[in-house]
Amino acid sequence: MKKLTTIYLLILMVVGVSCSDYLDVVPDNVATIDNAFTNQHQAYKYLVTCYSYLPKHGQVSENPAFLSGDEAWMPDATLQSNTVDAWKIGRGEQIVTDPILNYWNGSKGGRSLYVGIRDCNIFLDNIDQVRDMDEVEINRWKGEVKFLKAYYHFWLLRMYGPVMKIENSLPVSTPTTELFQERSGIDETFAYIVQLIDEAAPDLPLRIENSTEELGRITQPAALAMKARILMEAASPLFNGNTDFASLTNKDGEPLFNQEYKAEKWQLALDACNAAIDVCLQGGHGLYQTADYKSAYDLNDNLLLDCALRSTISEPYNKEIIWGCAKSWKSDIQYRSFARLASYVNEVCSSNLAPTMKVVETYYSKNGVPINEDNSWDYANRYNLQTVTEEYKDWMEEGEKTVKLHFDREPRFYSSLGFDRGVWYGSGKYEEGELQVVHTRSGEPANQYNWTDYSITGYWAKKLVNLQTIVGSNKTSLSVKGYAFPIIRMADLYLLKAEAANEVNGTPNSDVYDAIDIVRKRAALNGVVESWANYSINPDLPSTKDGMREIIHRERMIELAMEGKRYWDIRRWKKAISYFSEPVVGWSLLEASAENFYQPKVLFLPQFSVRDYFWPIKESELVKNPDLIQNIGW
Repeated sequence: MKKLTTIYLLILMVVGVSCSDYLDVVPDNVATIDNAFTNQHQAYKYLVTCYSYLPKHGQVSENPAFLSGDEAWMPDATLQSNTVDAWKIGRGEQIVTDPILNYWNGSKGGRSLYVGIRDCNIFLDNIDQVRDMDEVEINRWKGEVKFLKAYYHFWLLRMYGPVMKIENSLPVSTPTTELFQERSGIDETFAYIVQLIDEAAPDLPLRIENSTEELGRITQPAALAMKARILMEAASPLFNGNTDFASLTNKDGEPLFNQEYKAEKWQLALDACNAAIDVCLQGGHGLYQTADYKSAYDLNDNLLLDCALRSTISEPYNKEIIWGCAKSWKSDIQYRSFARLASYVNEVCSSNLAPTMKVVETYYSKNGVPINEDNSWDYANRYNLQTVTEEYKDWMEEGEKTVKLHFDREPRFYSSLGFDRGVWYGSGKYEEGELQVVHTRSGEPANQYNWTDYSITGYWAKKLVNLQTIVGSNKTSLSVKGYAFPIIRMADLYLLKAEAANEVNGTPNSDVYDAIDIVRKRAALNGVVESWANYSINPDLPSTKDGMREIIHRERMIELAMEGKRYWDIRRWKKAISYFSEPVVGWSLLEASAENFYQPKVLFLPQFSVRDYFWPIKESELVKNPDLIQNIGW
């Protein structure tokens, strides 16, 4: 029999497999590949093993996108916790001797995706020998595993740049010296990832029919949507004509980055976006609208829109979610994003994942343009106080004072963020007359509870908390309504299309405007051209390619805020040196009066350099494999 190598046997013995609430299977300890593929039941366990390497996208301990950039911050004391290593990356504390979130060979919060890729190869090499499965089902499972293999390569590529491309498993008898592999070129690796997805997609289902057992598994819409995302990455400045990494070569001196900009990469990305949108629509996906939200309560239009926008993210497997990470079903993201709404809510939640002031100011005015461009919005006095009148009672506490920054903002601002004197609909209170309000100033429930569990900026990612997540009846626990954290959803895909179409065309056209405006319309905003013409001090901005690029980038940062997209977007756009080196700012939390509380306070001065675009390979790995070359600057 074909014996498993030591590393594979250890993986099967110790890996904790929990692909989702629906794929909650732990494989038996099997010593041979033959045993693992003797029948469908055993093979299914190996399929779940292949899924088990998926990072928990909705958990800050495994997803670098939450805390490695400028989107969220935490209290300094949380550094003492071993669950926030990712935040050290945002603070410039990544190290080469023991890298944080090491997904290359598995340590410091990361699991080895190369082991995951090898398990995928073992599966693909052996699934055909299972006798009690028909060809259709075998091909579907192959498609799922090919996609996972592609995705694991992509996850590594975004972190490390050039990676080792593992196409096949090697026999146990392979000499150790032949196991060494060098890093492949960027273009070559992207091409291989896309090839795997192209091979996988035809055999994947259009939709999940057995929702009881199969939610969380890969579908054709998920595969094609991710292909579009991956090709967008390949076309973007970080990977398309990036001369900053011209000196990164393999051991023979061959460049790993192609310094020649290729405009055709944008066309490939646009074609992929169009194909993905078509298939997603065929599969029943679409933007989640106000009409899709079903409430047992008679709510006004403002609150209905608020609920619909929040449900886009946290309503389990709604039609907008093309691929959701079911491994994050009961993740800590809601515990970290839930604001303390009453004095008895103490140790119930950590409440410490805090959106930064930069994110707060990114959202548009109610007129659908940036607040610093709106010709009717008082940007210069945004930190001055204003009293909440009846007109604003659906979003803020009537009769109270808060900053002008919180007034006359777009609907996504109010649905996405919790803030001082802001309304927090849901969480056990669903009638209009019993709306809960966040009180954040010193001595109030949402202020500093202890040294680690509070919002350091004075803001919360309300959009990440399900409307039905409530404090338990014993008032000592949080009753979490779980959801699959969105990896990619329809709004993301439409905005990718808008971006690709803008780069392909010399002048923005209907393809660009339609793709971005469908997302804006769902948020009750007018189209880009109309909004800028009527309200912006730069009315012609949407008429140029450069202007639309700026608008699309901002639209993505608004629509997808706190969903783990901003970090990767800013990197692929090559804007990280400016964005990630700006001060992190919040309010003066220790103050009780509104006048003193609403004073901007610099929390940290981060620094980001060229080397930080790609993470270091652990030094000991370079000693083991002399064919590997370290990333520039490490």
